Amino acid sequence: MKRIINIFETTDDLSQFVAQQLIKQMADLYEGQFFSVALSGGSTPKSLFRYLALNYLEQIDWKKLLVFWGDERCVAPESDESNYRMARENLLDLVPVPKENIFRIMGENDPAEEAIRYAETVKKHLPSLHGIPQFDYILLGLGEDGHTASIFPDQIRLFQSNRLYDVATHPQSGQKRISVTGSVINQARMVSFIVTGEAKAEMVARILEKKPGWEHLPASLVHPENELLYWLLDKKAAQNLHNTDQLN
Repeated sequence: MKRIINIFETTDDLSQFVAQQLIKQMADLYEGQFFSVALSGGSTPKSLFRYLALNYLEQIDWKKLLVFWGDERCVAPESDESNYRMARENLLDLVPVPKENIFRIMGENDPAEEAIRYAETVKKHLPSLHGIPQFDYILLGLGEDGHTASIFPDQIRLFQSNRLYDVATHPQSGQKRISVTGSVINQARMVSFIVTGEAKAEMVARILEKKPGWEHLPASLVHPENELLYWLLDKKAAQNLHNTDQLN
């Protein structure tokens, strides 16, 4: 695995980089081939999605995208907390992704049953490697507690789950969530952590500089086996890093 750390002046600069990644990765698709992406929730992806919709409507071949989610809160799709709603309002309603290419996690359903159903949906539409479906691109966020997707430090065992998607519980609110697990994350062809803001700076430095306790954080377990891992940071999120050249 090759890890690449990129630091950007602004969120728009970061978003532009992601757009160029998509364009480059999709350039060689042959007729009838699709590019699969698993989206993340959160404020930074919201800015990214809006940027892509406003600035890359023509440049990205949206009809060749297969859109999935890495995690979802167990709420109705019209809820303010829904990752699907956020992506729909800020991206999917604004670009020509065919509706049949959008595969949402149905957060309103029974969590255990939905985790199984969604895993089967992913398996049906993605190629498999060693029996595990392979996304072309997974976008991940990073929590201030070191969680990623909806795998929290007190449930780090879910990263090693033998299921493709599993049920997680938010440690404070008790809210149920459905999350992709580590086997799928680490099977992806490309993974990008997208992290912005001063509040994330301590956790970014702890993981990337391997400070005490780093190995007990879910985000530290992300090691794609096949291709690339990007850490895409704004200057505030990267402010506690010392020598990024040595970290790559």
